[in-house]
Amino acid sequence: MPVSVKLPAEFQGIYEDLFKQNPEEGTIHLVINELRRRLVEYKLMDKTFRERYKIDFDEFKKKRLVEKSAHSYDVEKDYCDWELALDGIATISAELKKLARYA
Repeated sequence: MPVSVKLPAEFQGIYEDLFKQNPEEGTIHLVINELRRRLVEYKLMDKTFRERYKIDFDEFKKKRLVEKSAHSYDVEKDYCDWELALDGIATISAELKKLARYA
């Protein structure tokens, strides 16, 4: 289903000057760039956790580090954040693949 973008009149000229595109093309551009930004953010989170624990997430789970830390808030939060980051990487990568023809 096509999405219609209706901008206030004050935005129309600024939008076209800023993006050098019409609102439909510009919106596609904005969505793809936001997905790429989030992908970089999630990859940075994954890298940070890999460096912090010197292992990947699968090994982190296998070693049961949350339990071994007596369910430390910080370790449990890292577990949740790391899992979220990996899910985000997979989800956004799939979305970007679907949108590749627009990039």
